[in-house]
Amino acid sequence: METINVQIDISTPTGRRLLREVEKHPRVAKIEYPLPKELEGQRFYTLDEVFEECYDILSEHYKCDVRKL
Repeated sequence: METINVQIDISTPTGRRLLREVEKHPRVAKIEYPLPKELEGQRFYTLDEVFEECYDILSEHYKCDVRKL
């Protein structure tokens, strides 16, 4: 498969129209949105990691292992 990288200025109506047209073809086009500068370099957590932390907090609060309930 041959690929190209394209930058589209979506601040203009033409750019937004082009983006909508590309989004209609998910099998042949992959769109990657850049992270905002405030989020670059931060640690992100998976859903499983978040649930495990919540289970630990609930288990401590209720004095039993909520995973077994």
